[in-house]
Amino acid sequence: MKPTLILVGADKGGVGKTTTARALLDFLSRSNILARAFDTENPRGTLKRFYPGITEIIDLHNVADQMKVLDTMDSSAVKVTVVDLKAGNLSTALDTFDKIGVLDAARSGQFNLGLVHVVGPSIASLDEMGEVAKYTKGLSYIIARNFINETNFFEWDEKTYKKYFAGLSNAREIIVPKLNEMAYEQVDLAGVTFTDFINNKNARGEPGNFSFVLRGYVRKWLSDLNAEFVRLDLIKSVIEEARNTAPGGDAPQA
Repeated sequence: MKPTLILVGADKGGVGKTTTARALLDFLSRSNILARAFDTENPRGTLKRFYPGITEIIDLHNVADQMKVLDTMDSSAVKVTVVDLKAGNLSTALDTFDKIGVLDAARSGQFNLGLVHVVGPSIASLDEMGEVAKYTKGLSYIIARNFINETNFFEWDEKTYKKYFAGLSNAREIIVPKLNEMAYEQVDLAGVTFTDFINNKNARGEPGNFSFVLRGYVRKWLSDLNAEFVRLDLIKSVIEEARNTAPGGDAPQA
């Protein structure tokens, strides 16, 4: 299976970037695809709290930590790597990856690379898309419109669309639906994955005491988001490769 590197980031904070990374890891797990994760919120990572067994906290400015991610993609038994980029660090990270040849290597087919760019309901988020456009050509570029933290979302009219999407012919859009605030808060307090919350399991894997109603909200939200992930060419490619390399050729179940 060809290594796959998925970057989840945003230059604007508070748009639900880590929540999107958590949902993606949850989707991969439910699809029987092994993944490892790197949390760049150094020294205290949020992602690691929910996925302690597969997540390592790193400083992406540190060369040794860059090597932990990039030099191990071929040798690691786990071929899917998810990097949750520190808030406000998207452009800097892409610039670093560009300088050391990561983006060109992906374009040449050495590995799959996808960028999940989480945007919020503001012109500032749209401006980010223009700023990172120079890095995304020839790559899988996914714009995730996140409704989790907002009841309303900035709607792009035709003029705005043309302005911000003119150079983004390779971009694909997914919708991260809004999750009920109380349900989101309870998952956060429990410190468990979305799937474990749905299955009423606490952080020790024991039966939890989570609300049936709130579990229902999370189940519906995750199902809708999983359907968005399934539409992506990058995810389809990962699932197809995993199916072809699995013993007996059995397809993973999303």
